[in-house]
Amino acid sequence: MKGLVQGVGFRPFVYRLAHIYGLTGWVENTNENVVMRVTGKSEAITLFVASLTHEAPRTAVVEEVLVDNIEAEEYAAFTIGKSQNISAQITRISPDIGVCEECLTDISLSGNRLDYSFVNCTHCGPRFSIIRDLPYDRANTTMAHFEMCPDCRKEYETISDRRFHAQPTACIHCGPRYELWIKNKLFTVDIRLILNTISRLIDSGGIVAMKGLGGMHLACNAFDDKAVKRLRLLKNREAKPFAVLFRDLESAQKYTETDAIETQSLCSWRRPIVLLQLKNINVTQEQLSPNIAAGLQQLGVMLPYMPFHYQLFEQLKINAIVLTSGNFSSEPIVIDNQVALHQFSDKTDAVLLHNRDIFNRTDDSVVKVIGGKERVFRRSRGYVPTPVAMPLSCDGIIAFGAELTNTFCVGNKTNAFLSQHIGDLKSMETTAFYEETLARFLHLFRVKPQLLAVDLHPDYISTRTAERFRPLPVVAVQHHHAHIAACMAEHHLDEKVIGIALDGTGYGADGHIWGGEFLVCDLNDFIRITHFEYVPLPGGDLASEEPWRMAVVYLYKVFGRDFQKLKLPFLQQIEPEKIEVILQMIDRKVNCPLTSSAGRLFDAVAALLGLCQAAAFPAQAPMLLESLLTRQSEYSPEYQYKYATNENISFDDTIRGIVNDVLAGVNASIIAMKFHNTIISIIFETVKSMCRQTGIQKVVLSGGVFQNGYLLENVEILLKNENLMVYSHETIPTNDGGIALGQMAVASKRRDIQCV
Repeated sequence: MKGLVQGVGFRPFVYRLAHIYGLTGWVENTNENVVMRVTGKSEAITLFVASLTHEAPRTAVVEEVLVDNIEAEEYAAFTIGKSQNISAQITRISPDIGVCEECLTDISLSGNRLDYSFVNCTHCGPRFSIIRDLPYDRANTTMAHFEMCPDCRKEYETISDRRFHAQPTACIHCGPRYELWIKNKLFTVDIRLILNTISRLIDSGGIVAMKGLGGMHLACNAFDDKAVKRLRLLKNREAKPFAVLFRDLESAQKYTETDAIETQSLCSWRRPIVLLQLKNINVTQEQLSPNIAAGLQQLGVMLPYMPFHYQLFEQLKINAIVLTSGNFSSEPIVIDNQVALHQFSDKTDAVLLHNRDIFNRTDDSVVKVIGGKERVFRRSRGYVPTPVAMPLSCDGIIAFGAELTNTFCVGNKTNAFLSQHIGDLKSMETTAFYEETLARFLHLFRVKPQLLAVDLHPDYISTRTAERFRPLPVVAVQHHHAHIAACMAEHHLDEKVIGIALDGTGYGADGHIWGGEFLVCDLNDFIRITHFEYVPLPGGDLASEEPWRMAVVYLYKVFGRDFQKLKLPFLQQIEPEKIEVILQMIDRKVNCPLTSSAGRLFDAVAALLGLCQAAAFPAQAPMLLESLLTRQSEYSPEYQYKYATNENISFDDTIRGIVNDVLAGVNASIIAMKFHNTIISIIFETVKSMCRQTGIQKVVLSGGVFQNGYLLENVEILLKNENLMVYSHETIPTNDGGIALGQMAVASKRRDIQCV
């Protein structure tokens, strides 16, 4: 059996299965897979083999089953053998796993796990967050200093027990414990008093800092607007949406729309944050604070995944709490107890800590279901460090990723290990987290650096970090080529494809800022066929923080200075002096690099509609624009704006149409739908033309703009109706969180070509 079949209770599962079918033989772990040999009746063996996949533990990922019929050998019984190394390959490490139902039952039973908040077994509990080194044994985890009591030791060594070789196994007598601090003083370690105190504080509008599985969280009453506003002030987070932890699925479904796939994601053992459509709530129903979603029509929802979450909801009067990362602004999530006390004691009503160290910090993962598929937007807890199987050898390659939404990637043989979400490399703290985690991955996955892959932008911190590994050779990969290559690697493509890369920014091969790109790609190189027309980017990065600047750029391009005479409502919100400064910057070409960015076009339209003049967080304007669309919105080629496709793609007619509709008082949601339909039509028609010209039938979609569900779903439908094979991201982020994987794929291909 190949795949994620170690550390998830697979050998005890095989043992129990063999007994059910009356088979003898053995099963053992190797560092590459799980190997078993069975003797018995052929019918029983057939059922046994089928059950290995169909009834596998919920956290197992079976990638391949290889079966050989060999000469029969008699065994007295069925046994579990010791783990062994058979090659230089490394053992898979399981991600952290949400608590299972059996362990939740243990908490309510009298005995050594009554009220125990760290209950786990081979089917659930911490994995990646506590591992220091391989092999995955207790001595190499942060559980090392918790010596098992006789009862736990017996379970750990009993083959038929579900805690057989569960490395974090412990109980109230020998395991970690919580401690509650109030006003920087230890208040209690009694779990029942802790639960009563925290629930009372949250119910009454307080804020509590709580140490979780992969880092600190900040929690408050999701129905208390004052508490949510206070939390925003504490985190210096003006408008970025908060995630909400609901008591159970039924509670979540009262406030959000959920289909079968979304429900499956919510309830999976990975327990990600799932982006769901908000319902129109009956006025008689208790209302969530409007400051949680901050004007968006989607809510980030998750269900309990730690035993403590379930215990807390047993005491809380409310059915939902805001649960957001325990950090400030652009800093990484806090994991150290002393740092947590220092940062949160004076700013919250209580600080809940535990004495099990977090070695690898992980944020909550974020997913969205688009086109009936789960799409990972932020890949962290529950997903990392599951490797990506590459179409080529990536052995010894380090891919350093992008500047924003950073992850990095390291290669061992054909396995690419993409890191957990690191974040924006803007602060010293995040950069230190980046460098520390990179060193850990290199050690943990036994990577001996041979080749470095970086973004083409010379000033990215990630690019500069690679200099420390000189004189190793470096492959510089253009940003949007890396986007397409990441999606190709995810889907095991190694051939020429049509690549559409739409995002906010990326250093182009001509020195301009790209972001609306139509490419013919393979893993080695690309040809740029066409792109969104270049426009000035006044102030550089500042234009992404102030979308009104891009609205002025497009208006000036289309109408000249006469645009100021148009009675556009958004212009009344901007001081004329500021507009004049922008016009002079454009005229004099001062600090106005050229950009083809799709993200900046979305910014401009959002500003024109008065949705967002100054962005409180990245991509706020495009998200607000998408929020205007309803479930009734649908693509229609007749219901869109004009555009021009000459040498490049011009939006002059699109801007004229939008301005006319705004001045005519057309509803903003109609304008937003027509604009989205325009972008969909451009992609569809351009791709059809490229396919006719090249004969290529495979189309790859990547870049942060494809996080827009309406856009991605309709583009996929139209292209598939043309009998084209369409590939988009599912398990790897389409945003810059997937860039490192693309860099690795390009570097591995170029090395492969050189070797040939």
